[in-house]
Amino acid sequence: MDPDPVIVARLRADLSDAGYTADAVREAWGPLADEAVGHGLHGPALAALAARAVTGEAPEAVDAVAVLARLLFLGVPTSRASVDRVLVRTGADGLAVLGLATLHGDDVVPRALVRPQDFADDAAAAAGSSAGGDAGETGGQWWIASDLDEAALGGALPVGHVLGVGGASLTLAGLQLPTPAARVLDLGTGCGIQALRARRFADRVVATDVSERALAFTRLNALLNGVDGIETPLGSLFDPVRGEVFDRVVSNPPFVITPRVAGVPTYEYRDAGLAGDDLVAAFVTGVGEVLAPGGTAQLLGNWEYRGDLDGLDRVRAWVDASPVPLDAWIIERETLDPLAYAELWVRDGGTAPGTPAYAPLVEAWLADFAARGVTAVGFGYLLLRRVDPAIGEGGAGTAPLRRFERLTQPLGVTGGGLGAHLARALEASDVLSRLDDDALAEATFVVVADVTEARHHLPGAEAPSVIELRQGGGFARTIEVDPALAALVGACDGDLPVGVLSDAIAELLDVDATALRADLLPRVRELAFTGFLRVM
Repeated sequence: MDPDPVIVARLRADLSDAGYTADAVREAWGPLADEAVGHGLHGPALAALAARAVTGEAPEAVDAVAVLARLLFLGVPTSRASVDRVLVRTGADGLAVLGLATLHGDDVVPRALVRPQDFADDAAAAAGSSAGGDAGETGGQWWIASDLDEAALGGALPVGHVLGVGGASLTLAGLQLPTPAARVLDLGTGCGIQALRARRFADRVVATDVSERALAFTRLNALLNGVDGIETPLGSLFDPVRGEVFDRVVSNPPFVITPRVAGVPTYEYRDAGLAGDDLVAAFVTGVGEVLAPGGTAQLLGNWEYRGDLDGLDRVRAWVDASPVPLDAWIIERETLDPLAYAELWVRDGGTAPGTPAYAPLVEAWLADFAARGVTAVGFGYLLLRRVDPAIGEGGAGTAPLRRFERLTQPLGVTGGGLGAHLARALEASDVLSRLDDDALAEATFVVVADVTEARHHLPGAEAPSVIELRQGGGFARTIEVDPALAALVGACDGDLPVGVLSDAIAELLDVDATALRADLLPRVRELAFTGFLRVM
């Protein structure tokens, strides 16, 4: 059922007038309680909100943020009188009509959460990339409705649970390329957070899911935040969009590896009903057919390590199996052993250690992994792009982009979000693919503003024993370089071509100029792709 747009508009106005923002909620219950809420512990927050409660008949006597945080953020029944005073247009009756609450006597009992969520975008990322400057940031706030979480329910989640905004969804939202697109597909939209994010850069968004309840939340959240242009067809994987093509596909799919045995619940928000990592494999091998040439797909995923087979090699095989040629940049962020993985997702479903169901569920996971010889599970980011035949024409004729790497260090804190960093890397890849080594030697570069150099000396030594280049933003890479490459990077100010710089360094070091060029140019390509240098 579609939400009533008139009542949703009233709710949006009420939440705005009440000052129901993420900052206001955090201020209402304080930093310790805020951290506890992130761990599923509501007691400290409820105590802090109770301390703010003010009794009285006048509307101004009601702490609006405290009322809304209790009812809509934590999912705790709240008096109808206080709700009606805060939501003056919507009232408790309006919440009931929208399916967000039920009325029991004098209490409003929440059926869903509506939480404020801050967001930030890299404004004009494409322009900033082309101009060699840093993109500015813009941002705002959404209100995101979703099902009650396990803390509000006081137990395990129902299998049809629609998840709110979690760590994985925030990660993917930050990874989305902040560049214009005509049509974007959000596959497995859930509560719609990725669709909302994509719509900021796209003309139209198609948000699919196997859950009609999830699509209903997506439609509600689009209305609640005044966002149009989002379609919500029902269906699995690419079935709802067969025959269509998109400039971009984003997905936080139900990639969790779950045993397919009796007694193990399969949650729609995280389980696709396929064995092992088959869901991610199906996405990788099938997404090329719904991408326009040059179109990109971004998703999060798990992949298994089986026996002696490296998990990233499994992903490589999926990319190779695509009937449509794909560029691929796969980044593994962490790995878990089977026991740690099983315990993580059993707890995520609301089954706590020490309860009767906990051990049987963990053991079911371990038996499932053992049957396939799984030794570990990787998690990471997948960026795929349908190869565009026009890219590289007249240039070096390089092979498709293929990067499979492990980057487990903390991410950068400067220079904007990862989405802009990924966009600049793809742009650099396209530029570099058109340059053979002779053309590259004629190109000029500048050092990106967030790059620093560190030199490590042994006590009393004049020359450094280690020289490192460090990246403040992006993936916060640190690479060790030799004196020749350090000198070249230090001289990249957009004035002289790298070939001229290389020859000058060869003369200073008294080494063969041709050999030094052959050594430096591939490393210049790598530094340009990874964001240490920017081609002019």
